[in-house]
Amino acid sequence: MNQIGKVIVSLVLTGAMIFISFTMIIGAAFTGLGEYPIMFIFVVALTTIIITNCAIFMKGTKKNLKKFTLFFYSVATVILISYVSYQVYQDKLEIVSNQDVDLESYQPASDNDKLVSLDSEPTISITENLPVLVGATALYPLYAAFVKAVYPEGDYNLEDDENIVLASQTGNAYQNLFRGEVDIIFTAGPSERQEKQAENRNVSLDLTPIGKEAFVFFVHADNPVTELTVKEVQAIYSGEITNWNQVGGKDEEIRAFQRPADSGSQTMLEKVMDGKRLMEPPTDEIVSGMGGIIRETANYKNKTDAIGFTFRYFASEMVDKGKIKFVQIDGIDPNKENINNDTYPFTAEFYAITRTDYDNNNIPLLIDWITSEQGQQIIEKTGYVPLKQ
Repeated sequence: MNQIGKVIVSLVLTGAMIFISFTMIIGAAFTGLGEYPIMFIFVVALTTIIITNCAIFMKGTKKNLKKFTLFFYSVATVILISYVSYQVYQDKLEIVSNQDVDLESYQPASDNDKLVSLDSEPTISITENLPVLVGATALYPLYAAFVKAVYPEGDYNLEDDENIVLASQTGNAYQNLFRGEVDIIFTAGPSERQEKQAENRNVSLDLTPIGKEAFVFFVHADNPVTELTVKEVQAIYSGEITNWNQVGGKDEEIRAFQRPADSGSQTMLEKVMDGKRLMEPPTDEIVSGMGGIIRETANYKNKTDAIGFTFRYFASEMVDKGKIKFVQIDGIDPNKENINNDTYPFTAEFYAITRTDYDNNNIPLLIDWITSEQGQQIIEKTGYVPLKQ
């Protein structure tokens, strides 16, 4: 083959490989595979182009080129298999994330046995001007039970945009309330940022405590650490303590997971820190459809080096299954008795929150009932700790 022919072959093959690799990179980006597969495709494509062109133009190097080609693709294959195996392992890990809760099974209905019921007829019944409700995911089974007790029977389908009983994340619930789209939200108290947002919108909030809950820290069931002090928790999440052997565990680096900003549990962590600066959380890198990298707070992945946090009710089922365990704080278990008597250090109230400028008289009627004996009975039966025991 003459030189012109070689150049033509080189251009055609190089163009084809650039097109194929570019298509694969775009596909990887749009499917959210992350930056490492994209880098792998780029390096393999670039090296393949170089090898191909060397084979076309450099006759005297074919023997060495074959050795290098075999070595390179062997290494690339090992890297690819290792990466895929690791991803499969990661996918099999339990993830503590309230996005995986099947809320549809808790939708209000008179025949829904998953929702608790009163021992007697409710003392109120709301049949018109129904307050629109939304709240944190973990509290949905609770306020869905309120609806079952005092709202008319109906189809409160979560998929219906016109539904008046909604479920959301804490941050979204606050935004719904600020915009006047809902009447009552059921969440933890607002973060400093949410308080500032309300102030900027000239919105005044009325927070009514309706129950109590423990803010808990949990680890893998096989982690030998069973107890942490308040100061140790603060030191772990400020980055001062970085290895489990510093708190009586194995010689293993601590991976301390956090939640998204303005979520109820992240707001509670900020309060636990008591002014100490939080370290940067572990993150997952997700390539968005626009090609940008969005850094999101990682879900808790249940490995032996991990520690996460949530509210007790939400994680109790996983504890019962033996997958994670709550750690004691200052030697005190986060059980109902210790929440009720306030001996557990991280006990928090949760609230029914409204705007002060509401114009529906059924809003205070419902909240007064929730704080009454019947409302508190539903809170206790659902698994939370009522205000009055």
